[in-house]
Amino acid sequence: MSEEKSYQDIYWESDDGLKLHAWDYPSDRGKIPVICIPGLTRNARDFRHLGTLFNGERRIVIADLRGRGDSEYAKDSSTYNPKQYVSDIIMLMEELEIPRAIFFGTSLGGVVTMLMAKIDLARVAGALLNDIGPELDQRGLDRIAANVGQGRSFDTWAHAGRDLAENNSDIFPDFTLKDWIAFAKKLYRMNSSGRIKLDYDMKIAEPFDGKGGGSGALWNALENMREVPTLILRGELSDLFSEQTAQKMLEKLDKAALVTVPRVGHAPTLEEPASLDAINQLLQRVD
Repeated sequence: MSEEKSYQDIYWESDDGLKLHAWDYPSDRGKIPVICIPGLTRNARDFRHLGTLFNGERRIVIADLRGRGDSEYAKDSSTYNPKQYVSDIIMLMEELEIPRAIFFGTSLGGVVTMLMAKIDLARVAGALLNDIGPELDQRGLDRIAANVGQGRSFDTWAHAGRDLAENNSDIFPDFTLKDWIAFAKKLYRMNSSGRIKLDYDMKIAEPFDGKGGGSGALWNALENMREVPTLILRGELSDLFSEQTAQKMLEKLDKAALVTVPRVGHAPTLEEPASLDAINQLLQRVD
């Protein structure tokens, strides 16, 4: 793999005045850009390896949603909701003069992608829905609800990695301690006093209702994506996104492919060979 292409830190303002952050890996190849949107408790670091992988072959913009990473925390926790995130991403696209993009959405980021298609389909040239659909399993939602907003902190990266391993070994059963420490460095950051803390606003938990079942609004949004080249990616061990829901989505989309990533739960990291192969195929279909 070639050396990492340099990126720019991009800051833009939301419609309610928050200063939000993204990484912009440039390209002069003229291909449709990719915009990456992370999951509920995640941040731009989850996609950083793709900036290295693309290496200037395609522009890739990786967003920190409000309240995560280097984006400002919201004054009103009720704005931690998918419709507001769609508005924030539209403002980002306006700021960077990107009329259309291929959206890579992990978990919550996939919900934002589906809603984007409902609100402004013309902006969506293609989509990767990573372990997410319009219908979610209660078991996975209960696990997320039990953990989101719980402000853990650690003295060392090894302690953070071991804690993740103890609580999430069923999600990534093949991870070594080295893998878990690398994973911790995506989810946590060291603060000014040297403590390793979760890199998001604990208040994102306040609007999270944790209710399972299907969302009629999201199924309707998915209908809008019928002609959009789409990759439905599912972790084989996922407790949130069932095979049944994935198959139902596949039936509703004319230009979709379903790929199951072996021995991975919620959600694939997009570093797995199966994920990377599927991403390459999606980009070829969009181009």
